[in-house]
Amino acid sequence: MPEIYPFLAVKDVDAAVAFYAQAFGATEERERVVAPDGPQVALLLIDGQRVGVATEAPDLGTPSPETVGGTTVRISLHVDDADAAQARAVAAGASEMFAVADQPYGLRQGRVVDPFGHHWLISHPL
Repeated sequence: MPEIYPFLAVKDVDAAVAFYAQAFGATEERERVVAPDGPQVALLLIDGQRVGVATEAPDLGTPSPETVGGTTVRISLHVDDADAAQARAVAAGASEMFAVADQPYGLRQGRVVDPFGHHWLISHPL
C-alpha cells in the first residue's frame, strides 16, 4: 500500500480548511472539488502529509462528529514542538482536552478537539 490518509467529514469545508491552515499550517494540495449541489472535497497537506476534508454525507454513512456528537477516531500529529503546535491549535479555535505533558510511552503529547469535533493528539518524541 503506497499511502493511507484520513478523510475528515465536516459540515463546513471552507471553515475547516481555514482552521487547519491557521492551526497546523495546512495548504490545499490541488483545486477543491465542488459539486453543483454544494458538497466540497479538499485535499490538504500538513507538513507534506495528506488529509482530506469533505462535506459530511449522513445519507452515505459519513456524518461529521458535529452531527453524531462524538468521534471514534483520534488523529496523531507528530511535530517538532508539541507545546507550540497545541498552542497554535487552541489559538485558532480548538478546545484543549488535555495539556501537552511528558507521557510514560515516550512522547510529549497533548490533545485538542478542533471546531468540527475531530480529536488531534499532538506530540513529539521525548
